[in-house]
Amino acid sequence: MRSICLYLHMHQPTRYREYSIFDVSNDSNYFNADYYSRQSNERIFKKVTEKSYQPMLGLIEKNLHQYPNFKISLSITGTWLEQAEKWAPELLETIRRMVKTGQVEIIGETYYHSLSYYYDLDEFNHQVEAHAAKIKELFDFVPKVFRNTELAYNDNLAKWAEERGYQGILAEGWDKILGWRSPNYIYRPTGCKNIKLLLKNYRLSDDIAFRFSDRSWNEWPLTVSKYQSWLDMECLRGNLINLFMDFETFGEHQWVDTGIFDFFDQLISSWLKVYDNNFLTVSEACNLMEPVDEISMPETVTWADTERDLSAWLSNSMQKSAMRTLYDLRERILKTNDSKLISDWRFMTTSDHPYSMCTKYWNDGDVHAYFSAYASPYESFMYFMNVVRDIEYRLSLFEQQK
Repeated sequence: MRSICLYLHMHQPTRYREYSIFDVSNDSNYFNADYYSRQSNERIFKKVTEKSYQPMLGLIEKNLHQYPNFKISLSITGTWLEQAEKWAPELLETIRRMVKTGQVEIIGETYYHSLSYYYDLDEFNHQVEAHAAKIKELFDFVPKVFRNTELAYNDNLAKWAEERGYQGILAEGWDKILGWRSPNYIYRPTGCKNIKLLLKNYRLSDDIAFRFSDRSWNEWPLTVSKYQSWLDMECLRGNLINLFMDFETFGEHQWVDTGIFDFFDQLISSWLKVYDNNFLTVSEACNLMEPVDEISMPETVTWADTERDLSAWLSNSMQKSAMRTLYDLRERILKTNDSKLISDWRFMTTSDHPYSMCTKYWNDGDVHAYFSAYASPYESFMYFMNVVRDIEYRLSLFEQQK
């Protein structure tokens, strides 16, 4: 049996607006930017809904009905879910129908798409539990497999996930870690007994996610027959191909006129035409076989940038200062029991915020600029810190009243 484990990540951050120093102590409306501004959460969500979420969910649902052996896994952040509830509830209904088929699995993660694991374990636990509760509420589903924000993974995180009863955890199949080994097998994390490790086949995933429309790529255009021949070759190195990518790959990062939707549609039918080919959800993949080896990642590996580490979010002085200042407020914030203040603070933990402060250059820098809602990393940092100053101001008022 040769299996594709297809996993797509659905996320939209709650972006803070261009919040000036003159707004501090005067206006605590951080997230509701003008509709036509670069930071308008409503405008961006509706745009991506039209370009990506609606057509891609429709395409997935069509294939679920057409092919009982087509399976897919989704991770959906709490910030995405809240925006869908406000501006596109029909998307939630579509996902609800898809989950009921038994062919779609939802993966556990942090509610706010944060890197809280690296700053405050109690906050991390809260966000994971809040996400699980939201998934249960909306889709009547309990996640069995975990992925951390940006696929950030290390050995200690695997131990945490095993202690909480997850069957599996996802990570990047990075060459520097794998060495001669293939990502196309099940592995066991170092220090664990039961949990399974699924590794992204980053080359085949990125051929779709990043290179599909790149006319300078020597393999452009990417056809279904060509891609399936690559899948066939990869199956010589193990029969489980983990294709992990952003949901917005389809229609937003790769526009409709590139042929990305037709490619995806044809790939499903083409793959399933071959005897013994199938698709698996992440938990089905975990149950496919016993681990063939143990993998150790003592240092954190992510799926971002050429370094595959945390440098996209936590490398320069702005990012470090912003995150440390924010998390230092947590204990005081929670003591207020003020739901609005706590919610505003937690929305600021979203990893997109330090990502927009990244000052890398060349190809990685271009990617950061593409995903940023701000004119520069320095402006993003300035607006972020102004928001934190106002949160501190509100906190001080509350503490004075007590």
